[in-house]
Amino acid sequence: MGEQPVDGVDIGWEDARAANLANWEDRVPLHVAAYATEALVTDPTHLSSVVRTDLEALAPYLPGGTVAGLQVCHLQCHIGTDTLSLAKVGASVVGIDFSASALAAAATLAGRLGIDATWIETDVLEARAAVDAALGAGQLFDVVYTSIGTISWLKDLDKWAAQVAALLRPGGIFYIRDGHPALYSLDEESGALTIKYRYFGDGTALQWDDEGTYAGDGRVKHTRTYDWPHPISEVVTVLLRHGLTLLALDEGRTLPWRFAPRMTVTDDGDYVWPDAESALVPCTFTVVARRD
Repeated sequence: MGEQPVDGVDIGWEDARAANLANWEDRVPLHVAAYATEALVTDPTHLSSVVRTDLEALAPYLPGGTVAGLQVCHLQCHIGTDTLSLAKVGASVVGIDFSASALAAAATLAGRLGIDATWIETDVLEARAAVDAALGAGQLFDVVYTSIGTISWLKDLDKWAAQVAALLRPGGIFYIRDGHPALYSLDEESGALTIKYRYFGDGTALQWDDEGTYAGDGRVKHTRTYDWPHPISEVVTVLLRHGLTLLALDEGRTLPWRFAPRMTVTDDGDYVWPDAESALVPCTFTVVARRD
């Protein structure tokens, strides 16, 4: 357990991003060891639990109910387990992340799987320009995908939504499933559902100092990170502002990681609040939107 977070930190984006990048670089070897990468390699039918859930939610909005044959851009892809799971069911994939180490791990895993994937190192807020530089101007995607634990790391969601819109072809689908901001407002160490952190953003960050990570037992050297609260209303509004049409908004009761120690694990390997508490607070939100 790390030090208590400091709220209301007024830090510039570049400084916050640099601190977060150093932390995520440290996480890469820990997550390579902790994620089920061997199962992806040894079992042709194995997909990450995140993608299994997301494909079911995406299916009603895709031609033929599948990503097979579609061009998919995965934003904030980390070490590529979800990206490559999408490729295993037939998508042509481009993974984008700001961590060089994460993308190197993703490329290694792709090689072991025999999958031809493209990896682009860039800040997600510069994704359109980075895709142009790597693949040529005008490359558009059938699906832009992001899931899970992503946008709280971003200060400027309006710029994020602009990247999403610019990457989608007309009629293309944007999909995000992420931790619910109501969940992130809770005290993760409390014995009850107790609100501790802000639900609404004001442009300032929460500063964390924690040597742990959500997967595995290892420790990171660069412990300081910054994140920003974004209410559901902000997420939806920025997407609408940039020309997307909302197709679905859902709220879920399970998480693919243990947010709080007293959450219990399901048969599928996800985590839920105990007993009747699962009906009291959402764990995730899902947005599906279309570029017209």
